[in-house]
This record gives sequence, C-alpha cells and structure tokens, in this order.
Amino acid sequence: MDLSVEEWDDARVAWADVVGISVPMHTAMRLGVETARRIREARPGLAIAFYGLYAAAASDRAVGEVADRAIAGEYTAELVDWVGGVGIGPGGGGVPISISTARSSSLVPARGLLPSLDNYACMHHGGARRLAGYVEGSRGCRHRCRHCPLPAVYDGRYRIVDLDSILADLQWLTENGAEHITFGDPDFLNGPAHARRLIEAAHSEFPELTFDLTVKVEHILSHSSIWAEMARRNVVFVVSAFETVNDRVLAYLDKGHTVSELPQAVTVLREAGLAVRPSWLPFTPWTGLSDLDDIFSFIADEGLMGATDPVQMGIRLLVPEGSLVLSIPGARSEILGPYDFATLSYTWESSAPEIDELQQRVLALAEQGSRGEMDPRQTLHTQWTAARQAIGRPPPFLEEVDWEESVPGLTESWFCCAEPTEIQMAGVSG
Repeated sequence: MDLSVEEWDDARVAWADVVGISVPMHTAMRLGVETARRIREARPGLAIAFYGLYAAAASDRAVGEVADRAIAGEYTAELVDWVGGVGIGPGGGGVPISISTARSSSLVPARGLLPSLDNYACMHHGGARRLAGYVEGSRGCRHRCRHCPLPAVYDGRYRIVDLDSILADLQWLTENGAEHITFGDPDFLNGPAHARRLIEAAHSEFPELTFDLTVKVEHILSHSSIWAEMARRNVVFVVSAFETVNDRVLAYLDKGHTVSELPQAVTVLREAGLAVRPSWLPFTPWTGLSDLDDIFSFIADEGLMGATDPVQMGIRLLVPEGSLVLSIPGARSEILGPYDFATLSYTWESSAPEIDELQQRVLALAEQGSRGEMDPRQTLHTQWTAARQAIGRPPPFLEEVDWEESVPGLTESWFCCAEPTEIQMAGVSG
C-alpha cells in the first residue's frame, strides 16, 4: 500500500502476519508512525518493523510504542530474515535497531505490486508531460553535511547498485510507460566513473528516455567537463542543494560550497545545455531576517524563478535523533530545545520571533498554492512580498522578474527532510 497515492484500506492489512513500513525520508517516518499506531490499535499482537534511512530514529519513544524492529541503511537481508521468522511480537522492552552499510546484492524491485506510473509525478517541459520513474544508482553518500540524515547511517560511505539490476529495472519502467527517469541518488557523482557508465548504458539501451540527477554544488564545479556528455545522453535538468545565500549558515551546515560558487554552478550547467533546479533550506537557527529576501534576489538575478518550487521557500531545519547538527558547538546548550516526539525533531526558535512568523507565513502561502488558489508565479511573488515586508522594503515588481516558462521539472516538488503537509498527514489520520 503506497500511502502517497493510495487511500488507506484496513482490508489490506487484516490478512498480514507481519507489517513492514518503509521510511526513507522524514515525511515517510511521520506517516509511518501514524500508520503503525493505526495498525496497532486494530491488531495489538501484530509485529511491525520500520526499514529505511529514517529507521535509525526508532529509538524515539513515539516509535518504540508502535514498532518491534528497526532496520536502517542496507536493510534488505535483515528485513527478509525478519519476515521469514514471522517477526517478533510486541515486547515492550525497546526496539531492536540495526544499522548496516555492508555491501548487499542488488535486486530488481517488484514494481508491479505498486500503483501504475500515471499515479505518480510526471516530468513537464514546454507544455508536455512525460511519465516518470524513479531509480537509484547508488545509496548513501561520501559527504557528511550536518543537516542531512545520511551521515547518521552511512557515515561517509556509499554503495553502488549493480548496473545490470538498474537496466532490468529501467526495462520494466519503460515497458510500463516511463519516458523520464529521476535518479534519486543523494549525490549522483559520489562515484563519477559509475555515474558515467550508468548514463552511457541507460541512454544506449533506452535512447528515448530523458533523465534528471541530484548533484552537490562542489561536484558540479569539480566535474565541470562531464556535463556536455550528460546533456548529449538526455540528462535535461540537475537538482542541487544550494540551501541559502548566507555563508555563515553554509559553514554551520558544512555544505562544502560558498555563496560565490552558486552562480558558477548555474553557468556551468547552462553552458552545457542543462537546466538547474536548486533546492533551498531558508530557515535555520542562524537565519537572519533578510536572508529570505536575499535568496529571492539571487533567484531573480540568476533567472531561476521558473525553476523554483514555492514549497522550498518555507522549509525549516529539522533535527532528528543522530543528526550531526547536534555536534555543532553550543547546539545542545544554546540553540536546541527539548525533543518533540510528535515531529520527531529537536525544537528550536529563531533569533527573532519575526523570522519564525515569516516562515509560517511563507509556508502557508505555499500550501495555498498547492491547493490551486494561486499559480506558482503568483505564489512566489506573494512569498517574496512577505519577505520584503518583514524587513520594511517595498514589494518586488512581478513584471521585472525574468520568468523561464519552459524549465523542465517534475509535477510534484521533491525535497528531503521537510515536514509533511496537512494534506499528506490526512491520508493516514483521516
């Protein structure tokens, strides 16, 4: 049952001997906890396991109340063993947690068990839509950005997925309508040689497919010679975590790039014929009141308005258990408040209440846009106006902003480590 696109169905759980809940991201973990509570109420003796990147957070009291097992990282072998042993019933003695980064066999997903591809995000470009599939060429990450959940599990390691398995997966996806593939690797250039072989083989076998990748700013620049080749092989856009235009915040997050390198990354990709879709983390404990206006000004100056998802503008830093943010000097004693079991994150407040009020306002505007009350252009303009009002500046003139209408992207905004929306939570709590 894929709760991102399917209604909850009690009958599909009633027959189960055990239940596994996939938790690859923070939103999935929040949804997973609510799902497990619902299952536990209906069937108190049923064994439940969380598996995936965020399963390492299962030491939380909220998770311990509803799960019997948690398997993070390279989870496949242990999950199969757990299911084969028909799980472990509720014991009340804490949740056994496994974190593995051991190399494991690459398997081809049984995607036929999921809803058809037309239930999911599409790639849009120039008024046309292409059904999209999602594939990973690698898992984990060689970097240790402090706000990212990956270091708590992989600690700088990454694992390559076997090329034959990926090609077999792509075969199924194309046979079932996929015309575009999102490579969901946390950083597609963690292994540059593997990345090049993968794109070459995928393009050779499936020449009609288009692709998008996620790549760190520093890798866009350090591998600048690769992008013309990627464009020739039907890579159409690159997602990159720009985060902010505040160098102090970038240093706290240990992002590995500076603000001055952001325009360089945009230029490198554009000169190769690729679009860039930056992702942002505008609100952190170190954010200043003018930072959001600075981000909008950068986006406008670089002609990135058409490549910007409004929901990105309201994202607030989450600090789950195990986050490397906890290692920042003074974070525990001076910045972070108590742990919130409802949101699975440590609490924090901005340096000024006006910043938190702005974040709430901007996020509310994004949700209005997602309900169809405003188009993306209107939403971004209204958000930028709110940012300007917060610092006493006049609103921007919409007609003066360069808007790239034909920037390729996905019909659903992808972003990690963000809190779920009310619409998403309603799927399991309703």
